[in-house]
Amino acid sequence: MPRLFTGLEVPRDVAFALSLKRGGLMGARWIDAENYHITLRFIGDIDHTMADDVADTLDHLSRSEPFTVRLDHLDSFGGDRPRALFAAVEPNPALVRLQAAQERLLQRVGLAPEGRKFTPHVTLARLKGSTSIDVARYLAEAGHFTPLTFTVGRFVLFSSRESLGGGPYVVESAYPLAA
Repeated sequence: MPRLFTGLEVPRDVAFALSLKRGGLMGARWIDAENYHITLRFIGDIDHTMADDVADTLDHLSRSEPFTVRLDHLDSFGGDRPRALFAAVEPNPALVRLQAAQERLLQRVGLAPEGRKFTPHVTLARLKGSTSIDVARYLAEAGHFTPLTFTVGRFVLFSSRESLGGGPYVVESAYPLAA
């Protein structure tokens, strides 16, 4: 069974800039820069028939327009028990529309609704054993975050192996956005 999710690829120059933030946080398992992405919809482990249906259905969204994404600060998930360090995506109506359209289409092919609120981000590290004080110190010492911007010309269907997280991810299908 493939484990699938949809997302946006992070261009190499932006990934390189993000990778310079690596290091200096105890308990961090840093994600390889080539695996940076913005998850749109986690699909999970599904059978091959459903995977084919998903791939075919997503093709209907290629009529969406290209848009720009801006990463504007570093943050963490987990509050008092931090579990991930990430680069946050500035609020973006075009991104939200694309994600919502995917959610609707994927429910129509039989997938359960996504239970989590969509919070677009690029995960930089998974945290285990890091305290909120460690993370606060890291964020303070990481210095000024210069916003990073890139144009999204396609979204992709990724597959991954069940693992501790962080890849490797494989692009199974790509869906160009119409100009």
